[in-house]
Amino acid sequence: MADKTASPVRTPTAGAAALLVLLVGLIMTVGLGPSGLLAGVAYTAVGWAALTTGLRRFGQASFGPADRVTLARAVLTGAVTALVADTGPQPVTTALVVLAAVALATDAVDGRVARRTGTVSAFGARFDMEVDAFLILVLSAYLATVLGPWVLAIGVMRYAFVAVGHVVPWLRAELPHSMIRKTVAAAQGIVLTVAASGLLPHTGAVVVTGLALAALVWSFGYDIGWLYRHRATEPESATGTHATEAATRSTRRRVLSGVTTALAGLLVLFALVGPNQLGQLTPEAFARIPVEALVVAGLMLALPLRSRRVTVAVVGVGLGLLAVTKFVDMGFYETLDRPFNPVFDWSFFGPGIDFLGDSIGRFAAIAAVVGAVLLIVALLVLMTLAVLRLTRLAVAHRTTATRTVAAFGVVWVVFAVLGVQLAPDSPVASNSAANHVFDEVRQVRSDLLDPQRFAQEAAVDDYRYTPGDELLTGLRGKDVVVAFVESYGRVAVEGTVAAPGVDAVLDAGTDRLRAAGFDSRSGFLTSSTFGGGSWFAHSTVQSGLWIDNQQRYDLLVKSDRLTLTGAFKRAGWRTVGSSPQINQDWPEGDYFGYDQQYGANDVGYRGPQFTYSKMPDQYTLSFFQRTELARADRAPVMAEIDLTSSHSPWAPLPEMIDWKDVGDGSVFDPQAERGPRSDEIWPDPTKVSAAYGRSIEYSLESLISYVETYGNDDTVLVFLGDHQPAPIVSGTGASRDVPITIVARDPAVLDRISSWGWEAGLNPSSGAPVTRMDDFRNKFLRAFGPEPQSTHVAGAKPQ
Repeated sequence: MADKTASPVRTPTAGAAALLVLLVGLIMTVGLGPSGLLAGVAYTAVGWAALTTGLRRFGQASFGPADRVTLARAVLTGAVTALVADTGPQPVTTALVVLAAVALATDAVDGRVARRTGTVSAFGARFDMEVDAFLILVLSAYLATVLGPWVLAIGVMRYAFVAVGHVVPWLRAELPHSMIRKTVAAAQGIVLTVAASGLLPHTGAVVVTGLALAALVWSFGYDIGWLYRHRATEPESATGTHATEAATRSTRRRVLSGVTTALAGLLVLFALVGPNQLGQLTPEAFARIPVEALVVAGLMLALPLRSRRVTVAVVGVGLGLLAVTKFVDMGFYETLDRPFNPVFDWSFFGPGIDFLGDSIGRFAAIAAVVGAVLLIVALLVLMTLAVLRLTRLAVAHRTTATRTVAAFGVVWVVFAVLGVQLAPDSPVASNSAANHVFDEVRQVRSDLLDPQRFAQEAAVDDYRYTPGDELLTGLRGKDVVVAFVESYGRVAVEGTVAAPGVDAVLDAGTDRLRAAGFDSRSGFLTSSTFGGGSWFAHSTVQSGLWIDNQQRYDLLVKSDRLTLTGAFKRAGWRTVGSSPQINQDWPEGDYFGYDQQYGANDVGYRGPQFTYSKMPDQYTLSFFQRTELARADRAPVMAEIDLTSSHSPWAPLPEMIDWKDVGDGSVFDPQAERGPRSDEIWPDPTKVSAAYGRSIEYSLESLISYVETYGNDDTVLVFLGDHQPAPIVSGTGASRDVPITIVARDPAVLDRISSWGWEAGLNPSSGAPVTRMDDFRNKFLRAFGPEPQSTHVAGAKPQ
């Protein structure tokens, strides 16, 4: 009689709980990592589903005492699986050997218990066999990394035999009892555990394991021979009810149902294993087995109806959000060569919408935003419906689904241990979705602590309280212009199709400026941003702090950190900020220390807009010259001027004209209609790179011509890039370096920076010195003034 005290649901649940407790114990004692924990959880979910399905299939009403012993071995096997999946090719731990040995020891117990208690059952025999087979598979997979892939044959042989049996019916016939077969099978686990323990020398382990494999091959061969000789007695397979039902359904409905299911599976597969970069969207990237799918499938098969509905909703929305983040990451990789940061990067959407409005029109930009929101909502809904459809299908075919999940679980463990991958960094045994979420959570936690780190960095300022009469003494009487050239990165001068044209402009410009009496020095700065976020680079140069996200920027402009402009203002310069793209109130300008700010609405421009850029760089420089520097009886001027003609999409572009003809900018009207337009070059990378190069050439030509035309003995020009252009030009994995140049007629100015090692001329070579952008402020103030006082006393005030 079967033991009626053990609930068929309660006992597997207790076993699952015991395994989870054991996994936690392994985390605390031997440092089980995320991969091992995930494998253990997947084993728990799939095992629970397989057990409950098996109980129903065999008509088992309860767990007998022998079954509970087997369940204990299954729990230990799950712990071994977790250790093997986590350890990989590393040396086996004591815990793994001990757990495997205890599990094998229980194999000699459950059979005796079943016979003595009279609880022998078909379910118990199958349960015992499956647990033993999986433990042997896991141990052989581990040893395959130590002794060679051939060892894996020990664990795979039984599963291969079952798989072939689905094709060859006579292999499914029942075999007679054989003590030799049982002995050979039991020896496999013992041999593998001993070999894994490291007690045997390598040669001894190979010999013993090889003998075990040979015995297993003989055993299977003998059984296959017996089955072949008795194949005539095997009854023919009955026609299944599913075949009869399928014959009555319409072809159209079957096809539609199959297509819908396939699409649902592909959608879920994308969320779980799909890459977050467009360049990685290859068939190989999807040829993977996501362990998260095995975990969820096991849960869905095990949960009752009400809990299953809640789980479907949670999983569907979760996978939908995961898919959304991957699509957003793709966009960020294409523009900024990095993934979306959920803490800091919301600030990019506003400028992004403004860029769309300037490029394609306000109405089209709003329509694009509305469309994007609707797509996100649709993706969340469709993902939930996809999970619901797959769940219903699995529950309707519970036995088949359980076998399928179990089979994929076996393959996942084997491939995880062997590290099989069809594409670089894309292992077939995937846990990428869990890793993605884990990394995101860890990054969010780190980012939330960033304000404290930033406050500590900002508290150190060698020039905070330096008196004005000690600042910038080497530039007294000079007009200093710091010009940021949009997207002027290292790729503009080397390594791309844009470089030859830009190099030619810089080299010719060096000669022209020398003929006008000017000399120059050039190097590189490593920008705090890439592909966008110009204001991060501007504030990094100004503050001497690494500003690479909006949170740091917002904290900076609320602080009293001394800016480069502020240093000039304290030393007696009139300070000016010219930002031709700003067309609304900009209170942050007060922080930077400008006496005068010029935005798009303050410069009297009456000409056309060139896609994103509201005015040509030549007009920006011309207005500054006649409004600020042409004035009589003025103080020296320090200005930050932002040049935007080289902002993407880099077409159409303005052309240089005579400076005396610039006027109010209406002279540029015909130019906006000439040359290629943005829709004629995008998204062809070659055309885009060429257009980018031409835009940089124009901006640099504007600066060179400006110095030629208006420069004098008191002119000092510092021009630099803010960041590299988007990856469509820079390529993936490009550096963050941007060129920087100082131009002056007075040789004493360049003598001050001789220790920097910058190269002569406007065009830095690939070997030119590279400095972090946040180091530039201090280097500049140190070069053109005395050493700082290094005053950090709270409450101290500048004299």
